[in-house]
Amino acid sequence: MSSSSSASWGALLRGRNGLRSLALAGGVAVHAVNVFIATTILPSVVRDIGGLPWYAWNTTLFVAASIMGSSCAPLGIRWYGLRRAFLLALFVFAGGTVACGLAPSMPWLLFGRVGQGLGGGMLLSLSYATVPLVFHQSLWSRAMALISGMWGVATLSGPAIGGLFAEAGLWRWAFWAVLPVCVLLGALLVTQLDAVGRDRSARLDAPLFRMGLLVASVLVVSAASLHPSWIAQLAGVAGGLLLVFWLARMDGRARQRFLPAGAWSLAHPLGRRYAMIGLMSIGVTTEVFVPYFLQVLHGQSPLHAGYLSALMSAGWTLGTLASSGRGPAGAGRLLALGPVLSAASLAGLYVYMPDPGAPTELLAALLLGVGVGVGLCWPHLLTGVFRAAPADQQNIASAAITTLQLYAMALGASVAGMAANAAGFTDPGGWQGTRQAAWAVYGVFVFAPALATSLGWRARRDGV
Repeated sequence: MSSSSSASWGALLRGRNGLRSLALAGGVAVHAVNVFIATTILPSVVRDIGGLPWYAWNTTLFVAASIMGSSCAPLGIRWYGLRRAFLLALFVFAGGTVACGLAPSMPWLLFGRVGQGLGGGMLLSLSYATVPLVFHQSLWSRAMALISGMWGVATLSGPAIGGLFAEAGLWRWAFWAVLPVCVLLGALLVTQLDAVGRDRSARLDAPLFRMGLLVASVLVVSAASLHPSWIAQLAGVAGGLLLVFWLARMDGRARQRFLPAGAWSLAHPLGRRYAMIGLMSIGVTTEVFVPYFLQVLHGQSPLHAGYLSALMSAGWTLGTLASSGRGPAGAGRLLALGPVLSAASLAGLYVYMPDPGAPTELLAALLLGVGVGVGLCWPHLLTGVFRAAPADQQNIASAAITTLQLYAMALGASVAGMAANAAGFTDPGGWQGTRQAAWAVYGVFVFAPALATSLGWRARRDGV
């Protein structure tokens, strides 16, 4: 590492800058760790308080609420200032965590998950938005790298926290364990962040209604997944698509766009890149059911199942690191290869996840392969968005990436819940119902990266 680079990291991590970095990284960390904790302990939760038909709703509502929380973060800064906005987000997140820890039933738990999503989404957005407000421009890139690195920390620590408490029969304590971190984070926020950014007179053109339509489309699909009739389920999917169509029509006429021009059309390179981002993100959301499948069908402990499910996220990170820095030719090949690898890995899980005799090493390789496939094309998808977006709408294009990714995850969880329930996850339930659900989930979701394959080849030909 060069001396100038070392000096820059030193300037970021020493003194008050170091405490501010810890505060912002902590904002992302509590949200990210909670994601993996909840996924790991959920099989233990439903065995204790019931609510198996609502299994996927834990992810759907959490991510949908995160979308709304993230979109409200700029409004919070304008109304309350940076410090109070952060504290409000932390309070909402902690309140949701307490509700989860006390939950006597699944509806109560889902209410807590909404609180965690709202607060966590705000914390996530505020942590990134705060970097240019508190650090010198020369430290921005390293501060962003440090904050983003918290997802890697969460991949290691989240399954450990959730798995250890679940194995001890104390899943509620997995939620309680997050609260002391919230207290320490609150102390850092109070002492290290200033009350900057407050300006109630400033106009904020946030497309909150259109964001609400996006969330509503997910909830309509999720609600339909609870109905036993396939006609009602198809009606729910159709209703969700109509809401998205309404959103697209509104956005095309809006002065403050939700997505940049060209994003709603597959005939435009930008639209193809956004579609590919969504499809690849949807493929990874099968990890919602992985801990349950592994525990019921393969006899894995909560700790082992949690770490195996985290392999998708770990693979995403590894694939991104391996593919970053490639030139245009290499990037084009990876855009074509990534979806193929993810689709092939999901097809392998369709065959081997329902098989109780499948080797754990093979399942681990397939789970890792799903994430690696996404990671191989991810950095080139993001840079492609920047290149394809109109020059005066690049800020909108970059902000929409996170929203689209969260939406794809929420929608994916809804569809996964619908496929699992329709296949017998709850009726007949038990080992046989779980096996049928595994076939259905992977059989449906293999089509997401498979559809992205043609978009990847088109992007390679486009050279965008």
